[in-house]
Amino acid sequence: MVVAEVLDFPGVVSQGFDLADARLMIASALEDVAQMHLEEGKALPVPNPDATATDADLIELLPLSVGAGARLAGESIV
Repeated sequence: MVVAEVLDFPGVVSQGFDLADARLMIASALEDVAQMHLEEGKALPVPNPDATATDADLIELLPLSVGAGARLAGESIV
């Protein structure tokens, strides 16, 4: 079992039977939570390229595509 979390998007955690499965599951979880934030009118967290976890065996970048109207935390709507 492989556990995965998105370090700079609190609450996005998933797991898979192996690394490939965990990658698919965490990508899906990230999309779901991001979509939920947008539907609730919440801003998305600002990505932190320096995010780290001392207990992690592997840290990878995970792309996210979101729909129109998305905004990052701290950005104002004009």
